[in-house]
Amino acid sequence: MLRTSELSRLIKVPVGTLRQWRHRGFGPLGFRVGGTVVYRRSEVDRWLAEQERAERERAPYCAGRASA
Repeated sequence: MLRTSELSRLIKVPVGTLRQWRHRGFGPLGFRVGGTVVYRRSEVDRWLAEQERAERERAPYCAGRASA
């Protein structure tokens, strides 16, 4: 499990942005345990893979291109 602050550091997104995403139904699925929002690592990994897949579909000509 990751707390919001841990997820923020992991994906380099501000805590406030993660809170907004959760409120809007975007981002990895989180849930409350007591008063703390937590994220399953498997859900974070699934969501990141989904974002990667969507990015490749938006710009297929860049897929597989080496970084400059």
